[in-house]
Amino acid sequence: VVVGAGAVGCSVAYHLTELGAEDVTVVDQGPLPVTGGSSVHAPGIVFQTSPSKVQTKAAHYTSQFLADIGTYDEVGGIELARSEDRMDFLRRRVEWATAYGLPDPELLSPEEVTDHLPLVNEEEILGGYYSPTDGRVDGIETLQWYIQNTPANFVGNTEVTDLEVRDGEIRALETDRGRIECERCVIATNNWGYQTGQQADLDLPIAPVEHQYVVTEPMEELADEPSDVGDHTSGLDIPGDRDIQEAMSEGPTRPVGRDQDHSLYFRTHGDAIGMGSYNHEALSVDPEEMGRNSEDRQASVRGFTKKHWERPTHPNRDKSAKQAFDELLPDTADEEYAVTENGIFVFTPDGMPAVGETARVEGLWTALAIWWTHSAGYGRIVAEWMENGVPRLPSGPVDTGGIHVRRFEPHAGEKDYFVDRGATQYEQVYSIVEPRWQPDDHRGLRTSPFYEQQRDLGANFVQSGGWESAQWYESNADLVDRYADRIPEQEGWQGINRSPIEGAEHLHTREHVSMFDMTTFSSIVVSGEGSGEFLQRVCTNDVDVEEGKVKYSLLLNEGGGILADVTVVRLADDEYLVTTGGGNSPGIHGGWLEDHAPETVSVHVEEGARTTIGLWGPKSRLLLQRCTDADVSDDGFPYFSAKRIYVGEVPVVALRVSYVGELGWELWAPSEYGRRLWETLWEAGQDLDVRPMGGGALESMRLEKGFRLWGTDIDTDSNPYEAGLPFAVDTDTEFVGKEALDRAEEEGIDSRITPLTLDDSTDVMLSGRPVLHDGEAIGYVQAGDYGYTIGESIAYTYVPTEYAEAGTSVQIRCEGELYDATVRDEPLFDPSREKI
Repeated sequence: VVVGAGAVGCSVAYHLTELGAEDVTVVDQGPLPVTGGSSVHAPGIVFQTSPSKVQTKAAHYTSQFLADIGTYDEVGGIELARSEDRMDFLRRRVEWATAYGLPDPELLSPEEVTDHLPLVNEEEILGGYYSPTDGRVDGIETLQWYIQNTPANFVGNTEVTDLEVRDGEIRALETDRGRIECERCVIATNNWGYQTGQQADLDLPIAPVEHQYVVTEPMEELADEPSDVGDHTSGLDIPGDRDIQEAMSEGPTRPVGRDQDHSLYFRTHGDAIGMGSYNHEALSVDPEEMGRNSEDRQASVRGFTKKHWERPTHPNRDKSAKQAFDELLPDTADEEYAVTENGIFVFTPDGMPAVGETARVEGLWTALAIWWTHSAGYGRIVAEWMENGVPRLPSGPVDTGGIHVRRFEPHAGEKDYFVDRGATQYEQVYSIVEPRWQPDDHRGLRTSPFYEQQRDLGANFVQSGGWESAQWYESNADLVDRYADRIPEQEGWQGINRSPIEGAEHLHTREHVSMFDMTTFSSIVVSGEGSGEFLQRVCTNDVDVEEGKVKYSLLLNEGGGILADVTVVRLADDEYLVTTGGGNSPGIHGGWLEDHAPETVSVHVEEGARTTIGLWGPKSRLLLQRCTDADVSDDGFPYFSAKRIYVGEVPVVALRVSYVGELGWELWAPSEYGRRLWETLWEAGQDLDVRPMGGGALESMRLEKGFRLWGTDIDTDSNPYEAGLPFAVDTDTEFVGKEALDRAEEEGIDSRITPLTLDDSTDVMLSGRPVLHDGEAIGYVQAGDYGYTIGESIAYTYVPTEYAEAGTSVQIRCEGELYDATVRDEPLFDPSREKI
């Protein structure tokens, strides 16, 4: 059963049946096809380009799919610049579009813009970004097509009143017209996503927000354009104002446009112009008060608020929507409005969709916070995920770390939190968001036991997964002078929210010893009868090791895509500690292990229960030995082994592993001992010049060493061979995804990850920027930073295998500059592994 017959629910149902699913039913509380949800009041504008690869790919699939079925106007899209900063931003748009394969993106001069959009005031703009395959979807026509061409049962005017969950599984839906038993259910109710989730006791962080749109009366300047207003919805049951549906069904004949400097967008509706505005304060709607259709209004449309159109209420805009439109489109200044609305749509706390199977209810899936722009794409992704276990589009597997419904932190479902964060996302939807930007509200939610010491040391905190994590420490400012000749200045966009202290901490760790707060990293205890056999079945490597041994491994999905990289520690005969990254790892990776564990095996995700210090650097052994009676010599405590030891009085599980390529340990302790653990090491290491180290240094050090980061370098869109991790795969064992991996190896690996270094620049390369060979895009930057030890700027990318040979010359386009770069062998640092 799919709950919600809007753009996304219909797409999920269509693609499920295309893949062979049977007995599919789609229910909606409103009439079909005009249900009263956001799909039918939206103007349907599709701008495909995004800094996110998965968003861009989903949008491109949507535009192609809808064009093929005849419900898409491929009129092109133009984003305007009214400031130099925005013109720089549009250059980034070209780079993202090039990196992710959108056809023919280009920058336009003001004159070229007005050739396409003659109503735009040329004197108001500096240029534009043109994507020729952008356009507009006819919402009602598309929904009708889905209903007519999907072998599913579509039922309107049917309200779901409860989701029946028994023994952790979805079993049925209660509706006001009867009960529907089901094995799987997809929540695609968007504006009602929170309310629907509550029926299964889930706190889904889906925040509804109002959004303004107007359509003018017919304009003299567009008198030659055809218009069929009045004929689009005859014979259809229309809740609320039929004029809204008539206007939205009228297509454009000119490119759709955006003025993001003023949070505005526009398109023609035949002989009229529609104008949309994010240029007002966030008008959040209580997610429990969305309501239903009535004779007077659609459930997802509120009354137009004139003050938000005519007065500047947006916190970051000095002009109102009308003022800005009067300047940009002066012919609209004195026009009357035939249609006005405050339509409702939704945001999550990070502005990305929420898709996938929920953690607490087996068989209950979500497809939420998705616009028309990405609707067909995510319908295909979710359907493939449900039917085949592999989230993918025809272009290949997609990365799910940033869109998975399980990524949200434990606090994210609290209503005040996600409504506030949703409002922030609304305000920023057209803003130029700086690299490493951080919110001001809801800070200090999750702190490690070292927080006070870190604060006293001048930590620059960033929020990650709700945790406060130090990026660098002002107490290390004196190191900048020490290493000044090895820390190049980063200027412009690349230098925003960075500090030379990050480079100093990197270099200090290579030469001395540093302490890194790893509390945000995840520990998962797997124990009980058959725990070893279970881990052997889900891990790619042979984890049947002796007690006290550590093994690096991967978890794969059925398609061989990388779900996680993990460190598996055998603590006892039937007890293992599995560690992985922080952020979204507890929900996604811990939840996946919980889902797949047999009844005899306990999987306990210890989120916040342990605290961890990474003790790294050539003096780390000397410091640790001062604090413990345990033998930490190379013979007594070899690389990739583990021991239960005491550090001072603190009981610790010590792992001899290092994420920075230096000698070192991870020290895992119960959280209540964390403060003492920090103090013990700190006091013992003063004469060794022990220093705190932040996340900035960690990133540059791990790139020098070629260590992977899930969600950045590896994800469900890559397999271990492409990711350069064959050593983490033991083909003599049986594991989830092995068949797909064997097939991939037989067919040949078409691409693989490789490091690049810039030939003659120290600039940092930013993610999502195209890697070129002979002017053609062959990949894009996955991660980049400056390698302070090797003295070169590093970028990691996946390229076709024919370009992956060391010495191959390529180029990277970043911030409008073209950089020469060279493919290198990895690791770039300490290839003989003597340091570690």
